[in-house]
Amino acid sequence: MNSSKVKISLHHIIDAYNAKLSSYSDDVFQITPPINGWSYSEVYAHIFDASLLSLLALENAAQGKGENQPTHFAVKLILFFGSFPPAKKYKVPKRLAERVKKISKAEALDFILEFEKALDLTYPLIATANLHSKTKHPRLGYLNAKQWFRFTEIHLKHHLKQLIRIEKSFGL
Repeated sequence: MNSSKVKISLHHIIDAYNAKLSSYSDDVFQITPPINGWSYSEVYAHIFDASLLSLLALENAAQGKGENQPTHFAVKLILFFGSFPPAKKYKVPKRLAERVKKISKAEALDFILEFEKALDLTYPLIATANLHSKTKHPRLGYLNAKQWFRFTEIHLKHHLKQLIRIEKSFGL
């Protein structure tokens, strides 16, 4: 897992989120899709809120505020392959689900910009982070700074696919 490649990938993913955001009308951005579930608005609120929290966890791990705990083998496979298992459904942890709300396109753009700034600040910490200092992910267990970085990429890609499913449900 090469962190510089992950960073480049993250910027490409952010560009994709920006392009999609500009393609949605203000009205459709707020509407619950025909397949139910989250609106575009709620996906953006969740993914960038969760991504900012991931960068905070990364920072804490990098600064030695974590614990020396093992990372589960299944999680190592997710990080290695760069995606969640296709047959496995991950339910959003309750404390994160409670944070999801409908936001405007302007708020979504602000979230993206805030994430980009946080990304630029936390990325340099990875190079000197202790691999044994890990902070807890609500579903995946303990991750070190480098693993949090990779997880952030995987999670952003996962929800980009969700946006595509929503688009298909609208017939776009």
